[in-house]
Amino acid sequence: MNWTIHQTIMIQHLKVDSVANSSVLQIGSAGSIRSLSNLYNTGGFVESAPQLGTSATNPVSLVPLPPPT
Repeated sequence: MNWTIHQTIMIQHLKVDSVANSSVLQIGSAGSIRSLSNLYNTGGFVESAPQLGTSATNPVSLVPLPPPT
């Protein structure tokens, strides 16, 4: 199957706050999207993070959440 696509893209302002794992930002059309995953240690950590829920207080419960609306 052959497709012919003619398009004009004009972007005045594009702000990307975050690109996380498994994110795809595509502008226009592409014949294929190849995955790429990079892992960077930007904090200079030298050992693994502690497992969640191993202490007496679950650290997830310490995250302040907004009240339900």
